[in-house]
Amino acid sequence: MIAFLTLCYFGLLAVLVWLKVLPNTLWTWLSTLAWMVLLFIVLFIPMQWGAPAGPARIMTYTVQIIPNVAGPVLEVPVEPNRPISKGDVLFTIDPTTYEAAVEAAQAQLNFQETRLKQYEQLASTAAGTKFQVEETAARVKQLTAELEGAEWNLKETTVRAPADGYVTYVALRPGQRVVTFPLQPAMTFIDTSNKIVGVHIQQIYQRHLERGQKVEIAFKTRPGRIYSGKVEAVFQVTHESQAVTGGTVPAAEIIQAEPFFVRIHLDDPDTNLPAGTVGTAAIYTNSAAMTHIIRKVMIRMESYMNYVIPWL
Repeated sequence: MIAFLTLCYFGLLAVLVWLKVLPNTLWTWLSTLAWMVLLFIVLFIPMQWGAPAGPARIMTYTVQIIPNVAGPVLEVPVEPNRPISKGDVLFTIDPTTYEAAVEAAQAQLNFQETRLKQYEQLASTAAGTKFQVEETAARVKQLTAELEGAEWNLKETTVRAPADGYVTYVALRPGQRVVTFPLQPAMTFIDTSNKIVGVHIQQIYQRHLERGQKVEIAFKTRPGRIYSGKVEAVFQVTHESQAVTGGTVPAAEIIQAEPFFVRIHLDDPDTNLPAGTVGTAAIYTNSAAMTHIIRKVMIRMESYMNYVIPWL
C-alpha cells in the first residue's frame, strides 16, 4: 500500500513538473522519500493497532460417533459427505438381544404386578402380610426401572445424527461390530449447524480489542467479496498458557508471543462457506480511526488479488 501511494505521489509530481508548477530539481524528486516516511509514521504505524489484521479461519465442531450399545451393524444408510439433518439414521445395530431383554423385563414386570394385586387382596382380608405387599411393590419399581433401561438400550440400536451436517470417511460396513469404547469411534460427524469464525491477532494489539467492534473479512473461497461482522469474544488465554498436570518437571522452552484468538460473528453468514476456509480479517478498533480507510482499501485489494494469487 505504501508503494501504491508513493507511485500516486510520484505521478502527481511528474504532472506538476510537466505543468511547470514545481521546478524539475533533485529536491523535488527526493521529496518522494519524505512522503514515504510520512506515510509510514502517520498512517501505517498507527494502523497496526487502529485496524489490526490477522489470518482468519472458519471452523466447525467434529463429533466422534460412539454408540451407546454394542453389537453387529445391520445397515449403514448414510452416504459420505452428503448433507443430512438432525435425527437422520447413521447406522443401525442388530436389536435381537436388546428386544429379548425388553421382553424379559416386561414379562417379569407383568408377573410381579399380578402378584402385587394378589398380595394386596390377601392383606385386605388379613390372609397376607403387609411385608409381602411392600416387598412386591419394591420389586415392581425395580423391574419398571429395568424395563426403562432395556427400552432405552433398544432405542439406541438406531444411531442418529446429533445435528445438521454430514459424515465424512464412512468406513463402517454391515457385519462389523461396534463397541462403546471411547477411543474407537464408529464414524466422524461434521456438525455444520454452528460454524466458528476465528481470527489470530498479535498480543501487542490485544489491548485495543473490544467486543462489538466492526470486522471485515476477505475469504479465499470468495474472491472479490468482503464479509462484515463484529467481534463476538476475545479469548483471554493462549495455547502456551496451559499448565498440564504431569509426572515430570516442565522442560524449559523458548517463550514466544502467541497471537490471541478472536471469535467473529458474521452479519450475513454464508452457509456455503466450507469449514477450513481461510482469509484475512481486519478489526476496526476505537483507536486511530483515520487509518481505517487505509485498511479498508488494503483488504479490498487483497480480496481481488485472491482471483489470481491463491497462496497468499
